[in-house]
Amino acid sequence: MLTRPIGRMRKSITVYFAALAAGLTLAPVAAMAHPHIFVEARLEVLAGPDGNIQELRNVWRFDEVFSSSVLMDFDKNTNLKLDPDELKEVGKTVRDSLVDYDYYTNLTLNGKPIKVNKPDVINVDYKDGQLLMFFAVKPSEPMPMKGNRLSFGIYDPTLYTSIDFPDDKQLVTEGDAFKSCKSQVVRPDPDQVIAENKTTLTDAFFNDPTGTTMSKLFATRIDVQC
Repeated sequence: MLTRPIGRMRKSITVYFAALAAGLTLAPVAAMAHPHIFVEARLEVLAGPDGNIQELRNVWRFDEVFSSSVLMDFDKNTNLKLDPDELKEVGKTVRDSLVDYDYYTNLTLNGKPIKVNKPDVINVDYKDGQLLMFFAVKPSEPMPMKGNRLSFGIYDPTLYTSIDFPDDKQLVTEGDAFKSCKSQVVRPDPDQVIAENKTTLTDAFFNDPTGTTMSKLFATRIDVQC
């Protein structure tokens, strides 16, 4: 059963996402056990002609409950739909809100975390009662592929938002440079993650996952060895 995010209070996308990334929830229980926003995602990793990662293309489809709350907040002319200017405002707000959180992007190069640059634009649509977002982010530093281990994933470090890839075909690599690489979609088993990291997954993590980076252990990702 989907739970309306942050009760029934009217809040903007900025508050939703900034608050989530800061771990602010009204629930007294651990956020990991109770995600409040549900997203079906697609991730396309594009290799450039120079053998570096060029960009990551994202498609996010939000659940109907959260989508309806966004409609309520951004439908300024109360015509029960999001007009082009209203959709543009949603995208701008999300673009500004998630900059400090790398747009939930988890990139590593030989285990080293890589940040991403702010996307040029986040395009937004509203179809069949669901909010959709389309945007691309680029690594903030070169990610050479040859001879390296790379990992790409999308996750909310607070675990307040559940970001799911319905099937492995929603995580794809594109570009000639990937032809000499081996790729594998990894879907961690939560019980196994907990068992293997029980000495480091403390009570503090479950009560405040924003204080750690351990939540990425639970995230679906695509690992690449070139």
